[in-house]
Amino acid sequence: MRAEARIDLDRIAANINLLKGPTRTPLMAVVKADAYGHGLVEVGLAAEKSGADWLGVALLEEAIKLRTHGVRAPILAWLVPPGSDFKQAVAHDIDIAVASIAAFKEISTLPNKPRIHIEFDTGMSRGGFLDEWNEFLKSDFSKVHVIGVFSHFARADEPEEQQNVDQLKRFNEMVTDLADIGINPEIKHLSNSAATLKNSAAHFDLVRTGISLYGLTPDLKHLGDSKALGLAPAMQLRAKLHLVKSVAAHTPVGYGATAHTDKQTKLGVVAMGYADGIPRVAQGAGVFVDGVRAPIIGRVSMDQFVVDLGPGSQAKSGDWVIVFGDGTRGEYTADDWGAASGSINYEIVTRIGPRVPRIYAPHVY
Repeated sequence: MRAEARIDLDRIAANINLLKGPTRTPLMAVVKADAYGHGLVEVGLAAEKSGADWLGVALLEEAIKLRTHGVRAPILAWLVPPGSDFKQAVAHDIDIAVASIAAFKEISTLPNKPRIHIEFDTGMSRGGFLDEWNEFLKSDFSKVHVIGVFSHFARADEPEEQQNVDQLKRFNEMVTDLADIGINPEIKHLSNSAATLKNSAAHFDLVRTGISLYGLTPDLKHLGDSKALGLAPAMQLRAKLHLVKSVAAHTPVGYGATAHTDKQTKLGVVAMGYADGIPRVAQGAGVFVDGVRAPIIGRVSMDQFVVDLGPGSQAKSGDWVIVFGDGTRGEYTADDWGAASGSINYEIVTRIGPRVPRIYAPHVY
């Protein structure tokens, strides 16, 4: 095996326990996008076993896959546009998010009163009812079961921003609008990971936890790293050194010869590349080997990238190196790779490709 993403499901369980907090707030484990790269079915089943009250996904097919693999907890799918196979949602007992009159009309024609969650646009200008809201309030709700209402914060990772207050206020106003026509949903949910950690006023009946479920910070700058938040990163990505070689000073490295060695050194060829999710633009990250960091040198290729091991390195061809981990031993983290790529940790873990097997084992670190 040339590379693997090692997942510690016990750490996900520990994160769920921390996020539910002392009040044991009901929690939705967000497992969309292959559980942020950690494995949809494996994480879904583990989250349910570990106390997650709901599972949340973007796509209907993700929800169906969870159901057909044994998940019994309630599941909400929220990116289900008009024309989707709503009959399959009902057949698999999946709750459906409704964000438009067009989708509501289609869902209302189904038998057995489909379970829906009405999505509000409270200020993010992405999903949810906005300009159609007043017209939607005149709808016939007798053929659906309104289980929940929800919205999404745009800046919960910046807790001091006024927009958070404004969105919370608008959320409550829209809940009141529904109550005025006799619609009183069982569940109100607004908090994402950042709000779950930092805004108890927005917890309502259920919190939705995505990135924090996997032990990663929603925002390094404003909230601190995983350790500061008490979260335990669940993924360690490692790969083998395909080759180690000694080179002279001023040796060009990689496509375009964009980098040259500044001294005689040893180079390591890591058996992963951008086809596996390693960002081609990454500069300033690398791998951890022999107790030290070895930085990327040159461009990342499709299947491999090169690191500068240093002239005294004892690493040899075939050795495992850590691409990222939880940082406790000095290795690069998903946060480090995000910064090195001009991006965020979310993108780093979710882009790890299917060529990299997921290995589930306790005590990965």
